[in-house]
Amino acid sequence: MKTKLTLIALFLVTFSFGTYAQKDVSDKSQEAIAEIKKTNDKITKYFNTAYGYAVFPAIGKGGLGVGGATGNGTIYKGGAVVGDCKMTQLSVGFQAGGQAYSEVIFFKDAEAFNRFTGDKFEFAAQASAVAVTAGASFDVDYRDGILIFTHAKGGLMYEASVGGQKFKTEMR
Repeated sequence: MKTKLTLIALFLVTFSFGTYAQKDVSDKSQEAIAEIKKTNDKITKYFNTAYGYAVFPAIGKGGLGVGGATGNGTIYKGGAVVGDCKMTQLSVGFQAGGQAYSEVIFFKDAEAFNRFTGDKFEFAAQASAVAVTAGASFDVDYRDGILIFTHAKGGLMYEASVGGQKFKTEMR
Protein backbone atom coordinates (compact mmCIF):
# COMPACT_ATOMS: atom_id res chain seq x y z
CA MET A 1 0.00 0.00 0.00
CA LYS A 2 2.85 2.38 0.84
CA THR A 3 4.38 1.72 -2.59
CA LYS A 4 1.11 2.64 -4.32
CA LEU A 5 0.87 5.93 -2.45
CA THR A 6 4.50 6.74 -3.21
CA LEU A 7 3.98 6.12 -6.93
CA ILE A 8 0.84 8.25 -6.98
CA ALA A 9 2.57 11.08 -5.13
CA LEU A 10 5.58 10.91 -7.45
CA PHE A 11 3.35 11.04 -10.54
CA LEU A 12 1.40 14.04 -9.26
CA VAL A 13 4.44 16.00 -8.13
CA THR A 14 6.28 15.34 -11.39
CA PHE A 15 3.26 16.34 -13.46
CA SER A 16 2.59 19.51 -11.46
CA PHE A 17 6.14 20.86 -11.56
CA GLY A 18 6.78 19.86 -15.16
CA THR A 19 3.66 21.55 -16.47
CA TYR A 20 4.25 24.94 -14.87
CA ALA A 21 8.01 25.31 -15.06
CA GLN A 22 7.90 26.98 -18.49
CA LYS A 23 4.94 29.36 -18.35
CA ASP A 24 2.92 31.33 -15.89
CA VAL A 25 -0.33 29.64 -14.82
CA SER A 26 -2.44 32.57 -16.06
CA ASP A 27 -0.88 32.22 -19.53
CA LYS A 28 -1.67 28.50 -19.48
CA SER A 29 -5.23 29.31 -18.35
CA GLN A 30 -5.71 31.63 -21.35
CA GLU A 31 -4.45 28.86 -23.65
CA ALA A 32 -6.84 26.37 -22.02
CA ILE A 33 -9.79 28.74 -22.52
CA ALA A 34 -8.92 29.10 -26.21
CA GLU A 35 -8.60 25.31 -26.61
CA ILE A 36 -11.89 24.63 -24.84
CA LYS A 37 -13.72 27.23 -26.95
CA LYS A 38 -12.12 25.76 -30.08
CA THR A 39 -13.29 22.26 -29.13
CA ASN A 40 -16.88 23.45 -28.65
CA ASP A 41 -17.86 27.09 -29.23
CA LYS A 42 -21.18 26.62 -27.36
CA ILE A 43 -19.26 27.04 -24.08
CA THR A 44 -18.51 30.67 -24.99
CA LYS A 45 -21.89 31.76 -23.65
CA TYR A 46 -20.86 30.64 -20.15
CA PHE A 47 -17.61 32.61 -20.32
CA ASN A 48 -19.65 35.66 -21.43
CA THR A 49 -22.44 35.45 -18.84
CA ALA A 50 -20.86 34.01 -15.68
CA TYR A 51 -20.17 36.33 -12.75
CA GLY A 52 -16.73 34.72 -12.56
CA TYR A 53 -14.89 31.49 -13.25
CA ALA A 54 -11.82 29.50 -12.28
CA VAL A 55 -9.70 27.80 -14.94
CA PHE A 56 -7.38 24.89 -14.20
CA PRO A 57 -5.40 24.40 -17.42
CA ALA A 58 -3.87 21.06 -16.45
CA ILE A 59 -4.91 18.78 -13.63
CA GLY A 60 -2.87 15.62 -13.20
CA LYS A 61 -4.75 12.64 -11.80
CA GLY A 62 -3.51 9.17 -10.93
CA GLY A 63 -4.56 6.24 -8.86
CA LEU A 64 -4.33 2.59 -8.05
CA GLY A 65 -6.96 1.87 -5.40
CA VAL A 66 -6.24 5.21 -3.75
CA GLY A 67 -5.96 8.18 -6.05
CA GLY A 68 -5.16 11.83 -6.08
CA ALA A 69 -5.15 14.83 -8.34
CA THR A 70 -3.72 18.32 -8.24
CA GLY A 71 -3.63 21.41 -10.40
CA ASN A 72 -3.06 25.16 -10.28
CA GLY A 73 -5.47 27.64 -11.78
CA THR A 74 -6.52 31.23 -12.35
CA ILE A 75 -9.59 33.04 -11.03
CA TYR A 76 -11.45 35.46 -13.31
CA LYS A 77 -14.14 38.02 -12.53
CA GLY A 78 -15.67 40.03 -15.35
CA GLY A 79 -13.15 38.46 -17.74
CA ALA A 80 -10.15 39.85 -15.78
CA VAL A 81 -7.67 37.86 -13.69
CA VAL A 82 -8.32 38.49 -9.97
CA GLY A 83 -6.56 35.57 -8.26
CA ASP A 84 -4.87 32.20 -8.26
CA CYS A 85 -6.09 28.86 -6.98
CA LYS A 86 -4.99 25.30 -6.35
CA MET A 87 -7.10 22.15 -6.45
CA THR A 88 -6.32 18.91 -4.63
CA GLN A 89 -8.36 15.74 -4.78
CA LEU A 90 -8.31 12.44 -2.95
CA SER A 91 -10.35 9.43 -4.01
CA VAL A 92 -10.79 5.84 -2.86
CA GLY A 93 -12.24 2.92 -4.80
CA PHE A 94 -11.68 0.91 -7.95
CA GLN A 95 -9.31 3.01 -10.03
CA ALA A 96 -6.16 2.48 -12.05
CA GLY A 97 -4.20 4.72 -14.37
CA GLY A 98 -3.46 8.36 -14.88
CA GLN A 99 -4.85 11.22 -16.89
CA ALA A 100 -4.59 14.93 -17.47
CA TYR A 101 -7.52 17.26 -17.98
CA SER A 102 -8.54 20.91 -17.85
CA GLU A 103 -11.36 22.08 -15.61
CA VAL A 104 -13.44 25.26 -15.66
CA ILE A 105 -15.74 26.16 -12.79
CA PHE A 106 -18.31 28.85 -13.59
CA PHE A 107 -19.93 30.95 -10.85
CA LYS A 108 -23.43 32.21 -11.59
CA ASP A 109 -23.44 35.04 -9.05
CA ALA A 110 -21.44 36.87 -6.38
CA GLU A 111 -22.59 34.46 -3.66
CA ALA A 112 -21.16 31.40 -5.45
CA PHE A 113 -17.97 33.32 -6.36
CA ASN A 114 -17.46 34.45 -2.76
CA ARG A 115 -17.98 30.91 -1.43
CA PHE A 116 -15.22 29.70 -3.74
CA THR A 117 -12.75 32.49 -2.96
CA GLY A 118 -13.36 32.13 0.80
CA ASP A 119 -10.95 29.13 1.00
CA LYS A 120 -13.57 26.88 2.53
CA PHE A 121 -14.90 25.49 -0.72
CA GLU A 122 -15.06 21.76 -1.47
CA PHE A 123 -16.85 19.59 -3.98
CA ALA A 124 -18.26 16.45 -2.47
CA ALA A 125 -18.65 13.17 -4.32
CA GLN A 126 -22.03 14.19 -5.77
CA ALA A 127 -20.63 17.15 -7.74
CA SER A 128 -20.84 16.40 -11.45
CA ALA A 129 -19.02 17.85 -14.39
CA VAL A 130 -19.99 18.19 -18.05
CA ALA A 131 -17.36 16.93 -20.50
CA VAL A 132 -16.41 19.38 -23.25
CA THR A 133 -16.39 17.47 -26.52
CA ALA A 134 -16.62 18.57 -30.14
CA GLY A 135 -20.17 19.39 -31.20
CA ALA A 136 -21.83 18.39 -27.91
CA SER A 137 -24.96 20.29 -26.91
CA PHE A 138 -24.84 22.03 -23.53
CA ASP A 139 -28.37 22.08 -22.16
CA VAL A 140 -27.16 22.33 -18.58
CA ASP A 141 -27.85 24.72 -15.75
CA TYR A 142 -26.04 25.86 -12.64
CA ARG A 143 -26.37 23.80 -9.46
CA ASP A 144 -26.04 25.85 -6.27
CA GLY A 145 -24.60 28.65 -8.42
CA ILE A 146 -21.81 26.41 -9.79
CA LEU A 147 -21.28 24.77 -13.19
CA ILE A 148 -18.26 22.55 -13.92
CA PHE A 149 -16.82 21.63 -17.32
CA THR A 150 -13.88 19.30 -17.94
CA HIS A 151 -11.81 18.82 -21.08
CA ALA A 152 -9.69 15.64 -21.42
CA LYS A 153 -6.08 16.21 -22.43
CA GLY A 154 -4.68 12.69 -22.35
CA GLY A 155 -4.05 9.51 -20.42
CA LEU A 156 -6.16 6.54 -19.52
CA MET A 157 -7.96 6.00 -16.25
CA TYR A 158 -10.53 3.45 -15.16
CA GLU A 159 -12.45 4.67 -12.18
CA ALA A 160 -15.37 3.86 -9.92
CA SER A 161 -14.41 5.77 -6.82
CA VAL A 162 -15.59 8.25 -4.22
CA GLY A 163 -13.72 11.42 -3.43
CA GLY A 164 -13.85 15.17 -3.36
CA GLN A 165 -11.99 18.25 -4.50
CA LYS A 166 -10.68 20.95 -2.17
CA PHE A 167 -9.59 24.41 -3.28
CA LYS A 168 -7.22 27.05 -1.94
CA THR A 169 -7.42 30.56 -3.34
CA GLU A 170 -5.24 33.64 -3.24
CA MET A 171 -6.74 36.89 -4.49
CA ARG A 172 -4.44 39.43 -6.20
